[in-house]
Order: sequence, then structure tokens, then C-alpha cells
Amino acid sequence: MKRSADEIAELSKTELSALLHPGERPTLKTISRISGLAVATISRALGDAPDIGSDTKELVRKIADAVGYVPNRAGVRLRTGRTNVITLVVPAEGDVISSATRLTNSIALELRGTQFHLNVLPWFPDEDPLRPIKYIVETRSADAVIFNMIEPEDQRVAYLMERKFPFGTHGRSKWCADHAYSDYDNTAFMRIALNRLAERGRRNIHAILPPLHQAYATDMKRGLVETAPRLNLSYRIAEKISSDDSSDDIRHWLMNRFEKSPDIDAVVCASPKVAIAAIVVLEGLGRELGKDIDVYSKETVPLLKTFRDEILVETEDVGKSGQFLAKAVMRQLIAPDEPLMQRLEIPSEH
Repeated sequence: MKRSADEIAELSKTELSALLHPGERPTLKTISRISGLAVATISRALGDAPDIGSDTKELVRKIADAVGYVPNRAGVRLRTGRTNVITLVVPAEGDVISSATRLTNSIALELRGTQFHLNVLPWFPDEDPLRPIKYIVETRSADAVIFNMIEPEDQRVAYLMERKFPFGTHGRSKWCADHAYSDYDNTAFMRIALNRLAERGRRNIHAILPPLHQAYATDMKRGLVETAPRLNLSYRIAEKISSDDSSDDIRHWLMNRFEKSPDIDAVVCASPKVAIAAIVVLEGLGRELGKDIDVYSKETVPLLKTFRDEILVETEDVGKSGQFLAKAVMRQLIAPDEPLMQRLEIPSEH
């Protein structure tokens, strides 16, 4: 007896898997037979095509998951020239509280149940960041690429735009009007941080930023340079240290800085690693967090308040960035004539 779509949707995973024929290898035709939908509709639903309704996509993905459908990548590539692979290129970092893991997980979850699969390709700080991007494009090992640590004039962005290869960035280049991205307003972060510190009576601010060749460091510096004079704050940006340096190097630099400038009453940090290093040093020197000195930090994983409740924190939702970027590159592959997706997360004023 043929079931309606509503009846199929009510079936459990076990009941759906029982609809497989003995010895049958799940294919698009299998999902079509169970759902009553056309094979072309199944394919587009798994690809998150914008012209397919959300209920249909949910039904198709539910059946695909229940019967264990896995696309034949070799066949797909021969038939369409595509791999159905999206590659995330991220730096190989030793920092366990890096945002890379959260970004990876959120992209993987967004791709789950679609026709696309995620590969992660690391690159190392001492190598050319363009190398893994060129490898992907030249070998056609993926249909699209996502990457972070964007520079204002990022050579990876220029290379991909020139070749019209689908991509999305976690961060904005100077050409961001012409490419997909998800970013956090780091200029606003710094403005909010300085305003809040000024309200708390702080006057001598030290900032440890990311390497200044990175776009989000440039944005943070802009917020500092524009806001501090208006609030009559003295400030200094660390020149010999950045948030990418080791915790030991950051602690040594801070120890030297605190000893030379005992009047520092606030440290603005680009990452939890810097914030924790700062607190370790200042508490070792007898300074009292939240009383005679403040630490204001950005984080991507809710962590710092469990370390010291007195830390002042702004949180970037990297999970939403990952979800958005996955959708953004899928749109470029499935509906290339649709507008590019772009997102800017703006922290709320306190």
C-alpha cells in the first residue's frame, strides 16, 4: 500500500530502513521509491536547492539518513564534473581554545544530510597560504573552499576570484563586496570595550592584537585609534607580541610591560589565551582583577567566565559563521545566479 508523504514523514528511522529491499544498495532511486518524489527532486533536495521546500528537504534527508544513502563520488564526478566536496582550509594551530574546531564542527553539521561532504586541509604558518588553495583548484579535489585568517589584500581571495572558483571566507578582504563571507565587527568590539573600560574609570590601556597583517587586527586597531582619543584614554598596542604567539612569550612580554608601566589599569585581549596569560601575570604581581585592573577579551567559545568571573568578555558566534559559510558556498554551487551571501555579526552595545 502506497503511503502519503505525511505518513512517510511519521515513520521512525527503523521503520524507514525496513523499506529497503533485501540486499539493496541505497541510491537516489531508493529514496524516490520510498518518498514518491522524482529522482531529480531528491537530488536537488539533498543539495539544498532554494526552489525545494523545507518540508521536502527534511523528508528526503530523513529517508537518506535512515537507509544509509551515501553518494557515489566517483560516479558523481564522471557525470557532473563535481566532487560534492567542500574543503575547509585552516591553520594547524596548537591552541586548544582556537576557533578552528568550532568552525569545523558547525560547517560539518550544516552539510550533514546534504549531497556535500567536508574535507579539512591544514596549512602551517611557515608555508605559503596560497599553496593549499592552488592545490584544490588545480586538482579539482573540491567544488568549493572555505578559509579564515583573512588579510586585507588576501592573495587567496584574489586567486579564487580570478578563477571564478566558489569560496567563502571567515573574515573580510578589501574585495568583500564581491565575495561570500561571514565576519565579526572587530572595530565595534574595540569601541565597546573602550567605552566600558572608560565607564569603569580605566585610563591606561594596553592592547594585544592579532598580527597586524590580518584584516581583523586592522579592524581592532582602527577601533582603538578612533575611540581612545575621544574618551581621553592613553593606549599602547603591543608591537613585539601578538595573540598568535605562545602563552609563554605572551606572559614574558606582559611581565616586562607591567614592571615598566605599573600604571596600566586595563588590558584588551584578542583571544582567551592572551587574557589568561595576562591574568596569571597580574595576579602574580599582586594586582586585583576587577578592582585596580581590568582584562577585556574577545572569545569564540564560552570559557573565560569559568576561569575568572571578573573578566570582561565579548563573544563571537563562530558556530553561526560556520553554518552561514556552508550555506553560502552551497548556494554558489546549486544556484550560481543567486546573490552572494554575506554576513556581519555586530556585538551589542552594553
